[in-house]
Amino acid sequence: MTLSKDSKIYVAGHHGLVGSAIWNNLKARGYEHLVGRSHKELDLMDPIAVKKFFDEEQPDAVVLAAAHVGGIMANLNYRADFIFQNLQIQQNVIGESFRHRVKKLLFLGSTCIYPRMAEQPMKEEALLTSELEYTNEPYAIAKIAGLKMCESFGIQYGCNYVAVMPTNLYGPNDNFHLENSHVLPAMIRKVYLAKSLNERNWDAVRKDIDLRPVEGVNGSNSNEEILTELAKFGITPEAVTLWGTGKPMREFLWSEEMADASVYVLLNVDFKDTFNSDAKEIRNCHINVGTGKELSIKEVAEKVIKEIGFKGKLCWDATKPDGTPRKLTDVTKLHNLGWHHKIEIDEGIHKLYEWYKLGICINHQTV
Repeated sequence: MTLSKDSKIYVAGHHGLVGSAIWNNLKARGYEHLVGRSHKELDLMDPIAVKKFFDEEQPDAVVLAAAHVGGIMANLNYRADFIFQNLQIQQNVIGESFRHRVKKLLFLGSTCIYPRMAEQPMKEEALLTSELEYTNEPYAIAKIAGLKMCESFGIQYGCNYVAVMPTNLYGPNDNFHLENSHVLPAMIRKVYLAKSLNERNWDAVRKDIDLRPVEGVNGSNSNEEILTELAKFGITPEAVTLWGTGKPMREFLWSEEMADASVYVLLNVDFKDTFNSDAKEIRNCHINVGTGKELSIKEVAEKVIKEIGFKGKLCWDATKPDGTPRKLTDVTKLHNLGWHHKIEIDEGIHKLYEWYKLGICINHQTV
């Protein structure tokens, strides 16, 4: 099914890392009839509000990029929030899409849906073959439910709902919270702050924490208070301490490329294209989205340190969790459908660091 340039497309989560990139990608392709609502404007956990929104807007297509997300510690500490909020969002948006006869729906999940010890690289067929990684199990179960909803509506009702499972993402509009963000943005901020402290560039430190206060500490606090607070997160003038051992292997995809892959699937791939029509059982219709390349967390950290120019030490806190040992996607299905990535990790780290610095600069100028 082809969406015309006149199609009204609702992008749920259009202010987020992936949603904003999908929005921009659609705009660049000439799709002007886009609809988005901030969380304040539309609470996707409120079924009455979601129904009213669909009644009023009547979108032709939906991109479900809205989700409650976070890093390892957030997933460990807020397990109920991760499963409850994501299930509720999915139930409401997918349910109203069905009731309002939306022509096409794209659901975004995560490769954490796969078993902790899945054979590498992870094929779509690895889903539900063994136990999940404990640290993100509630979130993973919610995302599995979402992709199975898409699959089941396609099988039973012929709905054109497709689910994509992105690998670890990073890029513009990322979350740089020191505890709840994903690994790469957290690394960049920690190393940047440590470098600034190492060079006694207090102006840079204060600009950073004015933009993103750390547990209530901002640029107006004393040097001693700032040092004490940042040390809690492994940030000192002499060293940066990161979680775990640095041994886990990870795959990273630039968020704007994830957006391009998502829009490509939205415009060119139908539910019927996601499975073998001769199969007795239709399952694993989701599509992995990634680079098919991996490197260790330690290697990523060393690249970040080189990019930022930090002269101190890199240390590891092995008392903190590593997460899944390895998480490499098999992207054969995606390649066969016609999409390949272009941005490699070194270029991506450079682009993200430049974006991060520009954000601090712009914010400081507007204050």
